Amino acid sequence: MLTGKEIVKDSDPILRKRAEMVQMPPSKEDQETLRLMHEFVVNSQDEKFVEKHQTRAGIGLAAPQISISKRMIAIHVPQGEDEPISYMLFNPRIISHSSERIYIDTGEGCLSVDQQYPGFVSRYAKIRVKANNIDGEEIQLTLTGLTAICIQHEIDHLNGILFYDHINKQDPFAEIENATLLVRS
Repeated sequence: MLTGKEIVKDSDPILRKRAEMVQMPPSKEDQETLRLMHEFVVNSQDEKFVEKHQTRAGIGLAAPQISISKRMIAIHVPQGEDEPISYMLFNPRIISHSSERIYIDTGEGCLSVDQQYPGFVSRYAKIRVKANNIDGEEIQLTLTGLTAICIQHEIDHLNGILFYDHINKQDPFAEIENATLLVRS
């Protein structure tokens, strides 16, 4: 079980490296790692787990964040009263996207980043992703809203990019053209 202690901080060089592709079909070890990553993200949304393990809640995790430079991500995004959107993905990549942008009113955060980086992070409002599922089968997903933001954030980790790299340094809260503001406060 992952508890959060395994998560590296943004000063770790592994977070600035491009992660390696996972060979298909995936090995049992890679499948187990991805399952553990997903289990952690789900568990991190439970207040008792967070308190017990002195960690933070998250909606996504990329393998480089646990010192594994492989293209693997797990997400578990709450949807209000509906079932959360949950994926375990190998080798995800965006194959198309909207021209419209989206950003969160409170900015983004990251389990690997302890300090606050205030500012808007512009993301595509709608994306199409090609990946392999936990069994190695190729799938395509069309995602919008917070789920699209989450996947883009995690794919960035696979490419050595952190969310604060996207923030406008001169004017962190500058209005973003052709964008929808996602209110999370």
